[in-house]
Amino acid sequence: MAHNDFDMIVVGAGIVGMSTALWAQKEGLKTLICDPNPAGSGATYGSACTVATYACIPVNSPSIFASLPQLLTSRDSPLSFNFGYGLKNPRWMLSFLNNCRPSRVKHISQSLGQFLTHSADGLDPLIAEAQAQDLIVSNDCLYVWSSRAGYESASDGNAMRAAQGVDFDELTSDEVRQLEPNLQQPIHRGLRFKGARHITNPQELVSRMQKRFEALGGIHLTNSVATCEADDTGVTAQLCDGTEIRGGHLALTAGARSSQIKGTGAEKLPLGTERGYHILYRDAGDLVSRPVGWAEAGFYATPMAHGLRIAGTVEINAIDAAFNINCTDYLARKSTEMFGYLGTPDDTWLGHRPTMPDSLPVIGHSANSKRIIFAFGHQHIGLTLGGVTGKIVNDLAQKRTPDCNINDFDPNRF
Repeated sequence: MAHNDFDMIVVGAGIVGMSTALWAQKEGLKTLICDPNPAGSGATYGSACTVATYACIPVNSPSIFASLPQLLTSRDSPLSFNFGYGLKNPRWMLSFLNNCRPSRVKHISQSLGQFLTHSADGLDPLIAEAQAQDLIVSNDCLYVWSSRAGYESASDGNAMRAAQGVDFDELTSDEVRQLEPNLQQPIHRGLRFKGARHITNPQELVSRMQKRFEALGGIHLTNSVATCEADDTGVTAQLCDGTEIRGGHLALTAGARSSQIKGTGAEKLPLGTERGYHILYRDAGDLVSRPVGWAEAGFYATPMAHGLRIAGTVEINAIDAAFNINCTDYLARKSTEMFGYLGTPDDTWLGHRPTMPDSLPVIGHSANSKRIIFAFGHQHIGLTLGGVTGKIVNDLAQKRTPDCNINDFDPNRF
């Protein structure tokens, strides 16, 4: 049996992978992280930048059955859906719809709400370790609704947030405009999530975490893992160039591409991808002083290091489908309604959110082997939950019981 070169091999260097690697190295485990792309350059890079501790409402919703036809056919919708892809993936679609029942939505919201209360315990030590406090802004977060109907349709979700202990104030239209005078769309009501933070440059955060990881002796390989095989004492991973490496444990944190690595057991899971888009206006970063989510329009306007980022939309389609310009056109149209015309966007982006049909992440041991640990599927809240997920992966690798209950995230629940 081959000797283990590393205690932990981490596959994928987004926020979840880098958090896992930094926690492991910090605790004295000899750690290797593999990713052919620069750290934090995938879904982490393009996110809405919010540390969304209030985001316990799943994408699944009982109202989806009534509103789906309109959402799917309207040109003015934050959701777009490729029917060909849906027909090829009936298992994912049926499971998603099954999880839109009220009892399931309530259960999912409770699981997410409970997990989100632990997010700072996982993220803050890593921010300190990476000396990245300058990238974090604590100025709350706003959600705004333009219509009474929109606000009323969100009342169940907001009641679920309150039940999970999320701290928010309800604001009138005037109170919203006092906080953010540059908003031009109609405003019926707002919620202010108190204590919410945002990150002005998520990729820079991950890149500083990587520097700290390497300073502590961790190794970062710009190579991808093709296959892996576990035995009683460890895992042999084969890289795309044929090189073999051994680790005591392998953490699979490759986001939407986690099911592409053979031999892990993840290929059997119904991992889907919600494609998300953003546009950037370089000179408009001072139009808002905190992230503002426009609820009906399905996106955030976030002031960040690079300017004003308009990030959101959900496109259900194959991971390698072509860039859908309709999604970025939609964001440009809606941002004009929100702020007036800002010119042509300086940048557009497409990324892949890893999404399970029940909107819950997968965190736990592979059915193939206790030596392979899954940590992916965080859909819209990977940036928020990456740190605590990395901490949990290390607990599992070192046979400790995590601080929070992860039973609902069991990979074998499908």
